[in-house]
Amino acid sequence: QYKFRDLTIEELKNVNKTYPNFTFSMNTYTFKDGSQKDLLNFSGTVPVKYGNSYNIPIHLWILDSHPFAPPICFLKPTVNMGILVGKHVDAHGRIYLPYLQNWSHPKSTVIGLIKEMIAKFEEELPLYSLSSSDAARQSELLSYIAKITEGETDMKSKSKIGGGKNEGCFNKITVVGAGDLGIACVLAVAAKGAADKVVLLDLSDGAAKGGTMDLEIFALPNVEISKDFSASADSKVVVLTVNSLGNAQTYLDVIQSNVDLFRGIIPAISHYSQNTVLVVASHPVEVMTYVSWKLSAFPKSRVIGVGANLDTERFQYILTNLLKAQALAKDAWIIGEQGEDKVSSWTGCNLVANQMEPMAACNSREKVANRAMEVLKGKGQRSWSVGLSVADLTDSILKDKRKVHSVSILAKGCCNINSEVFLSLPCILGTNGVIEMVKLEEDPLVQEKLQSSAGSIHDLQQQLKL
Repeated sequence: QYKFRDLTIEELKNVNKTYPNFTFSMNTYTFKDGSQKDLLNFSGTVPVKYGNSYNIPIHLWILDSHPFAPPICFLKPTVNMGILVGKHVDAHGRIYLPYLQNWSHPKSTVIGLIKEMIAKFEEELPLYSLSSSDAARQSELLSYIAKITEGETDMKSKSKIGGGKNEGCFNKITVVGAGDLGIACVLAVAAKGAADKVVLLDLSDGAAKGGTMDLEIFALPNVEISKDFSASADSKVVVLTVNSLGNAQTYLDVIQSNVDLFRGIIPAISHYSQNTVLVVASHPVEVMTYVSWKLSAFPKSRVIGVGANLDTERFQYILTNLLKAQALAKDAWIIGEQGEDKVSSWTGCNLVANQMEPMAACNSREKVANRAMEVLKGKGQRSWSVGLSVADLTDSILKDKRKVHSVSILAKGCCNINSEVFLSLPCILGTNGVIEMVKLEEDPLVQEKLQSSAGSIHDLQQQLKL
């Protein structure tokens, strides 16, 4: 079952050499959504100095996508131990560490994880000793915790709580990243009513801050905030909004930081939601959509970037409402790459041909389009406006609307582009992502611009380390 069996075995051998007291086994693990898998796991104690020396019992589960996804970690207290809930441990003994959130093979290892675990526990001890009476009261709670950590859950009570509805059939969306853009996406999706459940995956270290804390305070129906990748399980759509906040010096360094971040995210996301559609909103969207496609190994139809969807909707709105060119707006699109190199294009030139000669019609159309592009230049892309665009895309996917959107897709084979790059092109979206690309007019100038964008993006991708 393990996709990278040799790498996994080699790493567990190293763990056994360093911590010979650990015992290894294969058991069934039950995820939050009720799905189960047989996984390698090991348990034992790690030495922690907190005034005195303590042996802290832990239990680690190795996912079948290891070493590209981090282990699932728990404390395993005895009946005379109580759990001290803190920054790195929850009430059920689940362990959360920066090392887990930033997991990236081959830099991250189980040995490195345990070392950080020890260091964090020496700052904040996760367990305390119970008196005999407290231990008796604790036994029931520990029994419940054992069920979680040993892969057992009360599925009957779970089905009753759900009213008999299979959670796997829900329209569930996960938004990865709890920055301004991530929170904007959650709010927009919730407001649009596009999903039955929205999970905000907060990968930041430490306690909830800013908007995430506010979301917890003013709890929204059907919105869950989690630091656990397993909370994303069986999502129909996963929206990626994370961007690295490192101290990179060059533009290439910034993008490489994002790539390194995605290497720890995409394998875990694709592990828990193998049939999801990935919607990428991280920057630069063309490159990060390509990275997501490569790391997930998903079909190209199920990996899209937000691309020029927002610009296209604005462009069509300007044509219709400000320039009173409603007939033109129906077939007008913004395509290519985000930013200054985007270009307007058309899917037809017949809408005004009945009123004037074709050449005059096209000249008139270009003048109107140029005016619309000038108006568009003054419109920035704020987090909330991108969030609305993301909600628009997810709504089309979840409800199988088969609506046309300008989104970043694999452009190889289009407009004589021979490299694996993602550019924004008009596509019909449905349940499984891209259904079909809409044919554009053959405009030599537009094709030249697309080829130029493809060339510069491909050159940039060649310098990245995936």
